[in-house]
Amino acid sequence: MSVKAFKLVSAVEREMLMGDKNYINIECIECCGKNLYIGTNDCFIYHFLLDEKISTAGKITFAATKQLHKYLGLKKPVNELKAASALTRLLVLCDNTITLVNMMNLEPVPTGARIKGAVTFALNENPVSGDPFCVEVCIISVKRRTIQMFMVFEDRVQIVKEVFTPEQPCAVAVDGYYLCLALTTQYIILNYNTGVSQDLFPYCSDEKRPIVKRIGRQEFLLAGPGGLGMFATVDGISQHAPVHWSENVVGAALCFPYVVALDDEFITVHSMLDQQQKQTLPFKEGHILQDFEGKVIVATNKGVYILVPLPLEKQIQDLLASHRVEEALLLAKGARRNIPKEKFQVMYKRILQQAGFIQFAQLQFLEAKELFRSGQLDVRELISLYPFLLPTSSSFIRSHPPLHEYADLNQLTQGDQEKMTKCKRFLMSYLNEVRSTEVANGYKEDIDTALLKLYAEANHESLLDLLVSENFCLLTDSAAWLEKHKKYFALGLLYHYNGQDAAALQLWVKIVDGHIEDSTRSDLYEYIVDFLTFCSDQDLVWKYSEWVLQKNEEKEKYHTHLAVLYLEEILQLKSVTTDNCTETTELLVKLRSLLQKSDLYRINFILEKIQGTDLHMENAILYGKLEEHEKALHILVHELKDFRAAEEYCVWNSENRDTQYRRRLFHMLLSVYLNPGASDCALVMAAVDLLNNHAAEFDTALVLQLVPDSWSVQLLSPFLAGAVRQSIHTKRMTQAALGLAQAENLIYKYEKVKQKGTPILLSDKNVCQVCQNPFCEPVFVRYPNGGMVHTHCAANRHLNSTMTHHSSSSSNQT
Repeated sequence: MSVKAFKLVSAVEREMLMGDKNYINIECIECCGKNLYIGTNDCFIYHFLLDEKISTAGKITFAATKQLHKYLGLKKPVNELKAASALTRLLVLCDNTITLVNMMNLEPVPTGARIKGAVTFALNENPVSGDPFCVEVCIISVKRRTIQMFMVFEDRVQIVKEVFTPEQPCAVAVDGYYLCLALTTQYIILNYNTGVSQDLFPYCSDEKRPIVKRIGRQEFLLAGPGGLGMFATVDGISQHAPVHWSENVVGAALCFPYVVALDDEFITVHSMLDQQQKQTLPFKEGHILQDFEGKVIVATNKGVYILVPLPLEKQIQDLLASHRVEEALLLAKGARRNIPKEKFQVMYKRILQQAGFIQFAQLQFLEAKELFRSGQLDVRELISLYPFLLPTSSSFIRSHPPLHEYADLNQLTQGDQEKMTKCKRFLMSYLNEVRSTEVANGYKEDIDTALLKLYAEANHESLLDLLVSENFCLLTDSAAWLEKHKKYFALGLLYHYNGQDAAALQLWVKIVDGHIEDSTRSDLYEYIVDFLTFCSDQDLVWKYSEWVLQKNEEKEKYHTHLAVLYLEEILQLKSVTTDNCTETTELLVKLRSLLQKSDLYRINFILEKIQGTDLHMENAILYGKLEEHEKALHILVHELKDFRAAEEYCVWNSENRDTQYRRRLFHMLLSVYLNPGASDCALVMAAVDLLNNHAAEFDTALVLQLVPDSWSVQLLSPFLAGAVRQSIHTKRMTQAALGLAQAENLIYKYEKVKQKGTPILLSDKNVCQVCQNPFCEPVFVRYPNGGMVHTHCAANRHLNSTMTHHSSSSSNQT
């Protein structure tokens, strides 16, 4: 797949070099900094200065300024040029002789130093001499199968070594003591210091032009068989997979991470990272391709061009724009060696994030998650794709330039609900994973609030887990969202987590009472009770305690617990002040109401709690619950001296009981008043009032036996009058009932006599009106119309009549 990695830019036009002299051809080039040298077929050397210019639009152009040209006077083509900048010398191969000339004026050195008998030569870019003022030169000698090593100084040359090869060498590259040689039939590595050689792979120099190029420390690029560009180290191994280029390659260079090759029609660009061809540039009649300190220059016979690499960031962005994620990441990793560390880290993180969004848009969620995590994505970039998930208070602004091309999830999924659901599930999972990691630092509120919204919208079971554990959900946004989605129980949990228990309970009570609907918990009532049991806010406990008991009066522990809470609060208030304040009075009323109306609390347990306190009325109520009425009445009469309360005690304790039970209670109270040991006038008056006010509740005969003989009739006149009136009323009612019973009996006797008034004759001639059979025994049924039937026929007829009536009724109802 194509990538625009390089742009071809003209450097030296034909007119600048040769004018109208068509016979002049470019034979070789050399570039050192801004200095460009061109050797021609007519034995000239041209020197140009190259100025690189960048327009405001980012377009790169080159302006070549001719400095001078020099004729060497040999009438032979200039075969090769190599610059030795440390010596300010240019090494020129012409007519099998290497001449040293000045880089600036192109004049030969005064000493006339030169190397004769050279077919081709290469500079050792990893010299072994250590002398900074000399260069090491390796030549293929005109002598058969001979390689010579020279040391070249400013004005002299010195031969160092002569090495013989097994075959005639065609091309050479040097690295330290190692020579990489293209022989007639194969490539070899030769250590010219030790003489040890190692075969690499076969190659036929007669069929195609060999290429030997040093591309790095102890590593070479070679034109291998089958159109392969092969990599080899001095140890004879390959650290990179080969690239497949043209069979007709005439030149190659490395511009990491690309291998650039030239044939007779094209410039091809392959990646060292995945060995794929990335770019093809048409370039006819090209015969030179060389790289000079990272600058790749190509040339035809008539012109010179520079391959300008596009910035790697631009290439990566182009790949991402084409959704070629793997290639972009591979190129980004490969760019590490060309970019400063800090800049690379920033760039690489952004590329990972962009790649993550591309995978996300393709629903490749596992890959997207890994890229997001590796790129340390600000997770709000992802959340912001989902409408309304970020809190309204969030200050987040998307990255610029943007990491993706999508406005929101609707655009990304094009409204596809299934895709949208999958994206939301992924975000739930991702946020849940990162919320407790360093990724969430600084914006945990945004993450947890978004997660809550997703859970609520999806009715996800993890919503409650989130709210009952440590979380950073923003109350305002979260509450509105939960209410919108009718998650009222969860909203209560949110209120509780934020210390608003009153609001939580208010919501939950509304759910139980049916004012709002939320089926999250079927046991919400029990949950509320447990919540109140452990609630530290006593005011809330008091507020909802009666509601709890009204909703469910069958749980003993709650009644007992409430009674204990009332009791403890009352005793605490009494310990502070001796007078009953309004709050104490209200609590006493509530406690007494509970003790009187409830039958579910543990009476003896509460009684033990009250013992030794001044809660006499409550003590009496408890004794009453235990049916120990004498103790209760004794407290009311003798300790509290509350006679009205004693009478009320008899009334409420006898509710829903029979007359005898009620009468027994009132007689007990009368006995307490008339206790032989009590001579209190107040008790006497209380007894008189009891009798006079509740005459109907007493057995008159028994009362007359109990009252002292000293009491006057006038004192008990209301009671006696009531008793006489009740006795007379009872007698009259009894007489009336007796009279009615006698009259009813007389009616029945009359009917009986009337039925016996007409005799009925039964003989063997009489037949049953139902079955028409004669009677075999003197047992029959006679109807009011005089008809007689067998008893069993009468029973059957009655049954059928009943069924017919029922069927008719059903039909009529229908």
